[in-house]
Amino acid sequence: MENKQAYHIPVMLKECIDALNINPDGTYVDVTFGGGGHSRAIFEQLSPKGRLIVFDQDKDAKRNAWEAPNFFFVDANFAFLSNHLRLLGIGLVDGILADLGVSSHQFDETARGFSIRGNAALDMRMNQKGDLSAEVLVNTYAEGELLRVFRNYGEIPNARKLVNAIISARSTKPLKTTEDLVTVAEKCAPRHKENKYLAQVFQAIRIEVNNEMSALEDFLHQTEKVMNPGARLVVMSYHSLEDRLVKIT
Repeated sequence: MENKQAYHIPVMLKECIDALNINPDGTYVDVTFGGGGHSRAIFEQLSPKGRLIVFDQDKDAKRNAWEAPNFFFVDANFAFLSNHLRLLGIGLVDGILADLGVSSHQFDETARGFSIRGNAALDMRMNQKGDLSAEVLVNTYAEGELLRVFRNYGEIPNARKLVNAIISARSTKPLKTTEDLVTVAEKCAPRHKENKYLAQVFQAIRIEVNNEMSALEDFLHQTEKVMNPGARLVVMSYHSLEDRLVKIT
């Protein structure tokens, strides 16, 4: 297997592997394959009888997959976990890993529009075949829809001010690039907290574009049905929205 950890350095690798308590002959799922760092570490602990199934909807991630009789790459969102396991003829599994959020590769690929650094088309789609992009969202969502996005997914205190600024700006010309959005949003940011504010704005839009919270909830409801007794579910979350949903589901 070629080492492609530069794509995305796996976070808390040892802790994740330890938490999975891997049985070499077991069946494991990494639903956020990305650069394959966590997956490689799992796979290295499996015997030829063990199996690893990985999910990722980002076409860039598939380039990091490898060939092995007991390795399966699923080009899909983890919201469809149980369907794809069934299609593969896999019943119950012994462990599932989810590393939520955006990979460092997606941030570093400026053209994808995930980052406030540089200037690129407003995209933010993890599945680049998706119909809803960040550009479509900021230019077509009504006031109430924008308020919902920024309040619920960005937890932005002055969401109404931001929404009014976006609506005013887009009435003159469409917002097409990350720089366009930053120019509008930074005028609403608290002094000396501009970067944090912009990160929250981009996070909110990204979550809506990729339907992340609904997908996560669907995934979590399926895990119990596809796991063996004593199996482990390991989830890494990076903001309170994900964390609360994981804990209550």
